[in-house]
Amino acid sequence: MPHSQARYHCFAEIAGWSDCLRVWRWLWSVLVLPLLFVAWGAAWLLWGLPDPRGLMVAAPPPSVLILDRHGVILRERPVAGAGLSRPRSLEEIPWALQAATIAVEDAHFYSHPGLDLRGIARAAYSWVRTSRAISGGSTLTQQVVRNLLLKDERFERTLRRKAREAVLALLVEAMYSKKEILALYLNTTYYGRQAYGVEAAARAFFGKSLEALNLAECAFLAGLPQAPSLYDPAVGLAWKERQLSVLALMQRRGFIGPAEAALAARTPLQFVRFGSGMRAPHFVAYVESLAEGLVGQAALRRGGLRIYTTLDVALQERAQQVLQEHLRSLERTRRAGRELRVRNGAIVVLDVATGDILVMVGSPDYDDAGISGAVNGALALRQPGSAIKPITYAAAFEQGFSPGSVFSDEPATFLTAELEPYQPVNFDGRFHGRVTLREALASSYNVVAVKVLNEIGLPAMLDMAGRLGITSLRPSARLGLAATLGGGEVSLLELTTAYAVFARGGRYVAPRAIVRIEDAQGHVLWQAPEASDQQVLPPQVAYLITDILSDGKARLPGFGEAWALSLDRPAAVKTGTTTDCRDNWTIGYTPQIAVGVWVGNADGQSMGRISGVEGAAPVWHDVMLLAHRALPPMPFARPDGIVERIICPESGLLAGPECPHARRELFIVGTEPTEQCPLHAGQALAALRGSTAGGQQESETVIAFLSPPPNGSYMLAPDVPESAQQLLVEVQAPPKSLVRLKVDGQPLAELKQPPYRVFWPLSLGRHVLVAEAVGEDGEVLLPPAVVHLAVHAAGGASGDVRGG
Repeated sequence: MPHSQARYHCFAEIAGWSDCLRVWRWLWSVLVLPLLFVAWGAAWLLWGLPDPRGLMVAAPPPSVLILDRHGVILRERPVAGAGLSRPRSLEEIPWALQAATIAVEDAHFYSHPGLDLRGIARAAYSWVRTSRAISGGSTLTQQVVRNLLLKDERFERTLRRKAREAVLALLVEAMYSKKEILALYLNTTYYGRQAYGVEAAARAFFGKSLEALNLAECAFLAGLPQAPSLYDPAVGLAWKERQLSVLALMQRRGFIGPAEAALAARTPLQFVRFGSGMRAPHFVAYVESLAEGLVGQAALRRGGLRIYTTLDVALQERAQQVLQEHLRSLERTRRAGRELRVRNGAIVVLDVATGDILVMVGSPDYDDAGISGAVNGALALRQPGSAIKPITYAAAFEQGFSPGSVFSDEPATFLTAELEPYQPVNFDGRFHGRVTLREALASSYNVVAVKVLNEIGLPAMLDMAGRLGITSLRPSARLGLAATLGGGEVSLLELTTAYAVFARGGRYVAPRAIVRIEDAQGHVLWQAPEASDQQVLPPQVAYLITDILSDGKARLPGFGEAWALSLDRPAAVKTGTTTDCRDNWTIGYTPQIAVGVWVGNADGQSMGRISGVEGAAPVWHDVMLLAHRALPPMPFARPDGIVERIICPESGLLAGPECPHARRELFIVGTEPTEQCPLHAGQALAALRGSTAGGQQESETVIAFLSPPPNGSYMLAPDVPESAQQLLVEVQAPPKSLVRLKVDGQPLAELKQPPYRVFWPLSLGRHVLVAEAVGEDGEVLLPPAVVHLAVHAAGGASGDVRGG
């Protein structure tokens, strides 16, 4: 081949390769690079894109609801890391709230495919101009996507986030109906005050459920999501302008007419205080701790639980009002010049049959840090004073003692575990001579209570306490005979539970706070077993305690006519007061309801001169009336195995014809006395029923004081109400006599028939009591009986604990 041809061929080959390169370049620029760019863009946009099928799972977990026995919500507890949430179906959400939301957030919601194309165009244009600022409204679907599927990106203002949001919005619209999307929005959007969803928001702002909302309230809620903090009424009045804007948009979109809009604009809104949603906070905290033990922390963290409780919140709040009002009345007494410092209290109400806790007031004000209001006084351990005495007497009756057993109420010294002398004193500072255990318990004599415990032994009392449900009293080196006067510590719930055992005839039922726990789907996770009882002491023993605590006459020597301890029905009750009046207790019951009350100060300061009758008893009285408002009066049922005998209260033996104060008494079969009283055999009272041949009385010395004893000495206790410090004046006189009683020459009483008995209010000084027996003709039959006594002031009684 010639050289020129070869050269031409070479150039041709080169030219061919050039064409190939140009083709490849063209293909690369036109096809490959765009494909790579698209692939890169797709990866940039879609990498890690959430699955829209997980939309429902991504919704905030429902709150835990704690409800009272009637279904009233006590607390809506948010799941950890979330807010308050209570999903409702779209059918349950008011139409006005749906319309207001669509009007203000997405007017074309039912016509677009999930995107607002004009808004997207504005956003793209803004990005091209500034490279960063993104503007343009989002549809409801986009907001749902942003809040539930793009949680980690929702605050980014980038084109990528907006594009991902748009893609997901289209997918969501393809997978879910418009109703499902609207329901998701209304149930998951944040409205402020920790509330996610319209139901939680309605309760957070208005304290009521969706069904009770009016148009004005719906318009307010619909305007919140754009700026929840700004439009919170607690911040200012910006909410009103926003509400009016929502109403105007609703009118413009045709959802409401001008008249409806104007009326809603004028309708006043009643907002609740933020954080005021929890009711019965002490009880709620108690229930939450119990629920954690029943279903575990994991179940509580998942949310959606419904915890149904035993509380009657209406009764709870009325009882708390009673406590608050009584404390205010004591404060008014203090301002009137009396030194009182009573700032706290607690109440427990139990259903006797089931053990259900109907009321648990832990303090008069949970939010008052000045009184340690958040401390649950119903569960705190405190000395109970004489309120513990029925447990000692129950143990004694179990060992064979009876209400008719006689003890001497006189000074006595006992040795403590440290071999130190211990001398108990009575709350009223007096001694009462020979008394039955009925009077000793009803009138709360400390000396006799210590003697009884010394007879039966501390282990017997502690065993009885344990059987009645009191677990806080345990043997210890410091717990000695003063335990029967309240030297140990118990909680109000424990002691009220123990008294309910007496009301139940000796059967123990554990106190119950939770009925059942359900998950979000209504499946029962835990169900309280049917209330079961265990016979922990003989029914006869329980009945004797009840009979004594409901015996108003036996209570007279210690308390007088204490109105606060009397109801319109049979009721058993006992009070207690501790050293320096730090604590007042009153606990009592009927066959249906048991109520325990404590008043005092959380820091243990003395309340001043106040006893259980004046401090806790008025609250007990009023709460008992409230708790029994719909219940008929019921007597305490006497069990088999109880017999009656007429005894002499001075000996405890069967009364003879000469015994002047014979009375009926109850006994457990086998413990009743069989011997006759020998103490009054020489008095020949029967002779008073006849006359001698000369018409004269055989005895001229039969008028005599049975109480008080001659030359007695008494103290006025500074911490006992004056009305309760009375002395029993009792006289023995011929039958059919009229007895005139005088104190220091002034008339006290005229008594026409036996028993010749009256109470005299103690007063300081030395006094002379005179009794005269007057016949039907007005003549004095016998020489008068005379008794001298003295009443002294006292700075207060001594001893470790107080009774009363």
